[in-house]
Amino acid sequence: MRRAKYLPTEDRRNEAVEAVIDLASVRSPEDITTTAIAGRMKLSQGALFRHFPTKDAIWRDVMKWVSDRLFERIDKVAGAEDDPVAALEAMFMAHVAFVAEHPGVPRILMGQLQRAGATPAKQAAQALTSNYATRLRRILAAGKGSGALPAGLDEAAAATLFLGMVQGLVVQALISGDQAQMLDNAPRVFAIYRAGLLQDVKLTEERG
Repeated sequence: MRRAKYLPTEDRRNEAVEAVIDLASVRSPEDITTTAIAGRMKLSQGALFRHFPTKDAIWRDVMKWVSDRLFERIDKVAGAEDDPVAALEAMFMAHVAFVAEHPGVPRILMGQLQRAGATPAKQAAQALTSNYATRLRRILAAGKGSGALPAGLDEAAAATLFLGMVQGLVVQALISGDQAQMLDNAPRVFAIYRAGLLQDVKLTEERG
């Protein structure tokens, strides 16, 4: 099937975003040039810049795409569950599956968070992480309110651990280059998290 020579601006911008995500799955995001993006799209650089004023604008749209698609997926599965622990498990599995389908996404996210200065893309990456944690704390608080989770559960720590589990699986998959390993390990990792959630953990301070 031949590529359409002329596409609406929104379609062409989405095509550029997908090109960046595909490229990031096989190379460092810092090494992705506008020449490479345009080449992936079979366009000239000039044609690419008719849709994006700067390279930073491309990265901003990439982060918006990631945020929109990820939250659409996890909100859908979480909303289908009445039990808070089941909702968290559904979110966890959906997130891991999303990364397995788009291995360039974690490379992009980590790359943006490590950038110096407050670029639009970095701000979008920070907002994604913050909004995700807010969703988790909301589910955890609802679970405590309904009695499904222990009243003494530390919501902030539980949300941090949830995100840390996803990040740990992702980093190990990046190191090994094996996305299937992440999918295989996810259910066992969440089983341990579930067991911890249901324990009424009491933290004690050592007094000298």
